[in-house]
Amino acid sequence: MISFLISIAALILGYLIYGRVIERIFGPDDRKTPALAHPDGVDYIAMPTWKVFMIQFLNIAGTGPIFGAIMGAWFGPASYLWIVLGCIFAGSVHDYLSGMMSIRNDGASLPELIGKYLGKTMRIIMLIFSMVLLLMVGAVFVYSPASILAGIGGNVILWFVVIFIYYIIATLLPIDKIIGKIYPIFAAALIFMAIGLFVCLIIKMPVIPEVWDINNMDSWMTAQSHNGTDLLGMKKYLTANTLFPAMFITIACGAISGFHATQSPLMARCLKSEKLGRPVFYGSMITEGFVALVWAAVSSWFFYSGGWREVLPQDAVNEFLAQVGNTDGKSLIQYFNAPAVVKLVCSSWLGVVGGILAMLGVVAAPITSGDTALRSARLIIADFLKFDQKPIAKRLMIAVPMFAAVLLLLIWQLANPNGFNVLWQYFGWSNQTLSVFTLWAITIFLHKYKKCYWVTLIPAIFMTTVSLTFIIQQIIG
Repeated sequence: MISFLISIAALILGYLIYGRVIERIFGPDDRKTPALAHPDGVDYIAMPTWKVFMIQFLNIAGTGPIFGAIMGAWFGPASYLWIVLGCIFAGSVHDYLSGMMSIRNDGASLPELIGKYLGKTMRIIMLIFSMVLLLMVGAVFVYSPASILAGIGGNVILWFVVIFIYYIIATLLPIDKIIGKIYPIFAAALIFMAIGLFVCLIIKMPVIPEVWDINNMDSWMTAQSHNGTDLLGMKKYLTANTLFPAMFITIACGAISGFHATQSPLMARCLKSEKLGRPVFYGSMITEGFVALVWAAVSSWFFYSGGWREVLPQDAVNEFLAQVGNTDGKSLIQYFNAPAVVKLVCSSWLGVVGGILAMLGVVAAPITSGDTALRSARLIIADFLKFDQKPIAKRLMIAVPMFAAVLLLLIWQLANPNGFNVLWQYFGWSNQTLSVFTLWAITIFLHKYKKCYWVTLIPAIFMTTVSLTFIIQQIIG
């Protein structure tokens, strides 16, 4: 696990060294933050720094660094490089500077920031773009937890309703009433799960592909074969999903994600000091990178080193092998989806506690991503319409049509057998495209105030290339 351990060390050094560089470029000072300048008791509320960090971490993480890293395992150890370099030089910079820009602009939401630095036309485009993304997040992150909970009791429709009701309550109530109380607990569970798995990796010290194996994965594929059949299905997958740009779309939350820029303004309205921005914004992204790296290593062990054989009972192993080679037979990538890997590994390595943490990871985390996405959507519309959000009536005026739109997406998703996959595909691309707009806006901001804009210009150019290449590939087919 040499590449993995070096990657962990690089993340820590990235926070200590490059994080400090970015902080100095921005130059936080002692001016009053929006939480202190105009508190409203609903969205602008000064909260303890540790709590703001935990909420920010869960807001941006959810299942992203887990599922993305697991699916990213199919690109081999190249995923380590993208998580580390992307997290330090792109994602953390993106999150920190978008959050600090929001603080400097009275807690402004992303479209307002885009409009200020890229023009009124871009403001309208970003309003529509971010609203579509956030509503998709709200719909996408109802489906998977509802499906899992239905396996325990009830049915999918029942859990859709329960989760949807929670969304409404969490979106409308003051941020310290529900989000401020339960998010730190879920965030702690997500971090504890990652630390527990990290310790297990250190104890097991499995032999997994290293960075220098990127161009020589044949031996690993040969090791995972049955009666001459490739169990991984890696070559077929990479034919349909080339490393560039697919890996940079698949692994988003662990490296860089435009969705984060819609979430940072939520916490920009709760910080007591600008000088707390680096631990909260840059630090939470580095923490997310740690979670992604752990799951990248775990999934590497699971798929490439035969870990799936260890966590499955023998009859389940035989059941999988029996269907290999059939006309409708499935490879490992098709047979074990990300939630299944999470449940199998956590239950096997961490026991009963791991099973509970896995349930929180695949159920609670996506739900919390969904409710903060909808809260962000409410605030974005409120900023655009200049609606004071202190009166509950004005919150409802925005929330009712917004929830109606999400409900229509959910109904379509249920009626369409491939609805979830279609929404997820467009969510992935729009997520990274949103980061492109944000990075360009930050670059203009830094240039305007005569600060070193190269720190965001280079990531902006790279992510623009990724997003354009991906959509062109989709169009060409």
